[in-house]
Amino acid sequence: MANTPPASDNPEFKRLWWHSRRGMLELDVLLIPFLEEVYRDLDPEDQARYRKLLDCEDTDLFAWFMQRGRPEDPDLRRMVDMILDRVQPD
Repeated sequence: MANTPPASDNPEFKRLWWHSRRGMLELDVLLIPFLEEVYRDLDPEDQARYRKLLDCEDTDLFAWFMQRGRPEDPDLRRMVDMILDRVQPD
């Protein structure tokens, strides 16, 4: 995994990259690739949901991504499911 944001002229994307880098490997391996490979193709509503997800605490994110709980907020639940479906397709 890269330790620096991908080259981009978009300061917003660079900011999101740094906010996606949580310092917990289990989160970094989910969030950074999702941002780099999927985020730009999301519709604006899902992009907003991803930004909302980044405001959550690492402990909550860890629990959700390790499937030890589910977000109560439907927007966050949708984004967690989207990220998990990407790495654990049926």
